[in-house]
Amino acid sequence: MDYKEAGVDIEEGYRAVEKYRELLSSTASKAVLGGIGGFAGLFSLKDFSKTMEDPVLVSGTDGVGTKLEVAFRMKKYDTVGIDCVAMCVNDILCQGCQPLFFLDYIACGKLDAEIAAELVKGVAAGCRQAGMALLGGETAEMPGFYDEGKYDIAGFAVGIVDRKKIIDGQKIREGDALLGIASSGVHSNGFSLVRKLIPDLNEDFEKNPIGLALLEPTRIYVKGVLALLEEVEIRGMAHITGGGFYENIPRLGYLAKADSKLSAVIQLGSWKIPPIFDRIADGIKTAGGTPDINKLMFNTFNMGIGFVLALAPKDVKKAVALLEGQGYESWEIGRLEKTAGGVPVEGLRFE
Repeated sequence: MDYKEAGVDIEEGYRAVEKYRELLSSTASKAVLGGIGGFAGLFSLKDFSKTMEDPVLVSGTDGVGTKLEVAFRMKKYDTVGIDCVAMCVNDILCQGCQPLFFLDYIACGKLDAEIAAELVKGVAAGCRQAGMALLGGETAEMPGFYDEGKYDIAGFAVGIVDRKKIIDGQKIREGDALLGIASSGVHSNGFSLVRKLIPDLNEDFEKNPIGLALLEPTRIYVKGVLALLEEVEIRGMAHITGGGFYENIPRLGYLAKADSKLSAVIQLGSWKIPPIFDRIADGIKTAGGTPDINKLMFNTFNMGIGFVLALAPKDVKKAVALLEGQGYESWEIGRLEKTAGGVPVEGLRFE
């Protein structure tokens, strides 16, 4: 018995790497040293050391989760790579950093170079959207561990920021406005619930199979937010990811501190909630409902807001215009206010 008979096709791995090569080069910059095939990726920080007093690296890692199951069933693999990049880079963006590079990890039961290349094609597209290099990665064929036809994908992003420009929420003040930037849909959270509520991915939804709407890739906010940072003081940022509004808006920074007397107040009706969330809520009702569907939805999904900024009220109009110029729709969705009894357990309320 050889390695191929045991389930690992080395030649298919070589084919996959050849397909990756061009995709990686499409994201490269002069800071990338060397190419694909080494034991590690190299990225020069020389230019940043000239422009930053105290450069700080910012890192984050994440995956796509069970949204992958939708991709398998729809046989569409070129968007979940974007999701993988977005989930990582939107997190590190919250500290005000410029993304530098990304590494991916793909695991499967039986490697198909064509499918793997489609996954990496999405990763490369996400990296280009974020202005970062796809520095390398790993493709692992693990027969007997993963079912044939199933893949997992995760990633790791690194960015850089001058220490004095780190956004940690320390400048947030009472009365600051909360600006919500539109999501592209469900993004990559809550799919363990979504898959139970929407078993038929070919169900008609706005004249297309609903599976395609669910596969709409997570929006990457780097371009708009970095441009905004040049013009407006952003005092805190939150990526509305797993845990929805309830878990992520209190993570703006200052709000998460035990000594804070501030709470987020969200104004329902101040932005457009995409129809896909109405369909999900209808599914919950059909499945028997829950005592508080509204809370479940806002505690699980982004509800049309993928990224939230805290800034001075006087800067809202300018920020909305600047973001619109970058192709990002946004709304003032709430404010920060003092609470008489300290911070509520949830850190926010709706009105």
